[in-house]
Amino acid sequence: MEAETTQYLVLLAVSIGLTFLVGRLLVRAGEPFLLEVFHDQKVTRSVNLLLSVLFHLVTLGVLAIISVADVEGYNALQTFVIKLGVVLLTLGIAYGISMLVLIRVRERRRSDEISEHVQERLADR
Repeated sequence: MEAETTQYLVLLAVSIGLTFLVGRLLVRAGEPFLLEVFHDQKVTRSVNLLLSVLFHLVTLGVLAIISVADVEGYNALQTFVIKLGVVLLTLGIAYGISMLVLIRVRERRRSDEISEHVQERLADR
């Protein structure tokens, strides 16, 4: 097997493995946020699964594009490290965006609950 093909396959394997690892972490970290928002375990699991699928599809799509991008290093190892760095940055950005979305959803829910509570108190007067 050609060295370039081997490098490509190793990059894909590492990228896919890291994507699923980060996706699993996102599912674990996101569940408490979603449970606080929805107050229902079934809904929380369902939304968490949908978000996980979205994360994986988008991230794997970007990583597939990155894997075939022409990046030139001084040697094969340097090219591999550059591409792996782009993979890690992509995963970090995708994870960060996902967590920001979860935080925003939770904050919006809290705000709505506070508004409802204030309106109920005002209606009681």
